[in-house]
Amino acid sequence: MPETTNLLTFALIALGMVLTPGPNMIYLISRSIAQGFGAGLISLAGVALGFVVYMLCAAFGITALLFAVPYAYDALRLAGAGYLLWLAWQAVKPGGRSPFHVRELPPDGPRKLFLMGLLTNLLNPKIAMLYLALLPQFIDPAAGDVLAQSLVLGSVQIAISVSVNTVIALAAGGIAVFLRTRPFWALMQRWLMGTVLAVFALRMATEARR
Repeated sequence: MPETTNLLTFALIALGMVLTPGPNMIYLISRSIAQGFGAGLISLAGVALGFVVYMLCAAFGITALLFAVPYAYDALRLAGAGYLLWLAWQAVKPGGRSPFHVRELPPDGPRKLFLMGLLTNLLNPKIAMLYLALLPQFIDPAAGDVLAQSLVLGSVQIAISVSVNTVIALAAGGIAVFLRTRPFWALMQRWLMGTVLAVFALRMATEARR
């Protein structure tokens, strides 16, 4: 099992990332508003499968390579910190767009909804960076089996992402109306997420190698 501190920190980062606008959130919100929350939930099932694919790839391949190659940890640590800073900037930059300003989508059947959710996640650079650069540095070989730690951390991320996105899909229409009529709250949401991600990025960039 991962250390409790690593597990909680990773969970907070996962929460911050899922609340930061990205391809998954934009697609799920657009689909939920355009076709109803049922379509959003089917799309979310495809997104969830994409998370599982990334988790298994990281657990069985990338994690082992990380600890076998000298300086790989430091390289990925800095890459992850840099990416979190980029996400923070995307959240707070002037003219940043809320994911609740959605585009119209034509109605699609369940199979296409599922596949589109899967592809959206597999092609999402934010999720790729989460598993390739962020997850491995929360694994400590001295704390036990590396594979088990990878699976636990990945499962935590999946649980957080699916839970948050389910709420967003169910409430997408109401949230969109609320934020469209109250731009101050939309701005506050962006700055809050940007600040959280920036703090984690600085912590990650300055922490010592385990």
